Amino acid sequence: MSDNIKKYIYLDHSASTPIEPEILDLMKSCSLDYYQNPSSIHSGGRKAKQIITESKIKISAILDVNPDEIIFTGSGTESDNLAVLGVARANKKHGKHIIISSIEHKAVIESARQLESEGFEITTIPIDKNGIVDVAKCIKSIRPDTLLISVIHANNEIGTVQPIQKLSKEIQKIRGENSFPLFHTDACQSIGLLPISAENLGVDLMTMNSSKAYGPKGIGLLYKKTGIELQPLIFGGSQEFGLRAGTQSVALIVGFVRAIEIAEQKRTGETERLKKLQTYFINEILEKIPGAILNGHRSKRLANNVHISIPYVEGESIILCLEQYGVAIATGSACSSFDLEPSHVLRAIEQNDLLIHGSLRFSFGRGTVLADLDYTIKKLTQIIKKLSSLSALTTYAYETHKK
Repeated sequence: MSDNIKKYIYLDHSASTPIEPEILDLMKSCSLDYYQNPSSIHSGGRKAKQIITESKIKISAILDVNPDEIIFTGSGTESDNLAVLGVARANKKHGKHIIISSIEHKAVIESARQLESEGFEITTIPIDKNGIVDVAKCIKSIRPDTLLISVIHANNEIGTVQPIQKLSKEIQKIRGENSFPLFHTDACQSIGLLPISAENLGVDLMTMNSSKAYGPKGIGLLYKKTGIELQPLIFGGSQEFGLRAGTQSVALIVGFVRAIEIAEQKRTGETERLKKLQTYFINEILEKIPGAILNGHRSKRLANNVHISIPYVEGESIILCLEQYGVAIATGSACSSFDLEPSHVLRAIEQNDLLIHGSLRFSFGRGTVLADLDYTIKKLTQIIKKLSSLSALTTYAYETHKK
């Protein structure tokens, strides 16, 4: 950011959120008072373990699950890996077929690719032009040897919310009295924005993390329904029911759980507030930026997400220019911002590469106000006008878009 610009508007909450001061204070206190190893049998260790147990009780009440169905991990990525790889490797005697959607987080996609190298077969189901999973095609893809179906709850790039409950009901009809296929969803983007009851969603496994929920980084969880076998990814200890070895961080766990509690308390009011900002922002962009395209479903999307494509300039150039005015946004997913590959999500909705490279993701948070959006739109329109006037691709891009 320029030294002359003191304003800072953060519109990248889908990548990471600031930690709540209350949670930071709680973690500091916990780190000072309960630093003992929860696996130790002395009184300090027993107390640390008790706090973890109490934390699982609190979070299980929110997710409508049993406390012993919660596995704490180091991130949402690790939880996705544990769900996909863990289920497949532990249950391959029952089948070697996995189904995922074409817009999964890369933590699921790369896990599936790894399984392919181990002899598993992966079926990728398509989405429609609005970014919604085709339920009928998903169900039609199920085979007698299908072990697992993984469909993201809300996409991390274009924000589309998937019909998880509908999928679950159809999967359960096919499953009947059998154990498979199991159903997993990545709900990392959902905390504080969507209902997160695993019972109501009807899933067997669910991934969540703290860094998208105003909690600390370095902590996530996997909900695993009782009776499901998993092969651990990390070995060397009996922590987390033997499924995730390593000394637990009491402070991170406490901070994560408190973040989820706060998010649930604020969810209804905050979602309504963000939805109003979202509607305003979308309307302003489509009106003031010629050729701008909204990616994802207009209404079936996370209330804090606005993802657009502009057929005139590179998204990276816009981001760097906006940063000079104190505005932080993203081109798409922060997890893939360094590989320079076109977004697999935008390709899945059949967007051409020219538009994909002009994609921008704005994701609002608790501190976002209308004045921030007005300022952002003002600077965005100025930047696009300037960059497009310098680009030899402007006319070509616009004509391609019209076709």
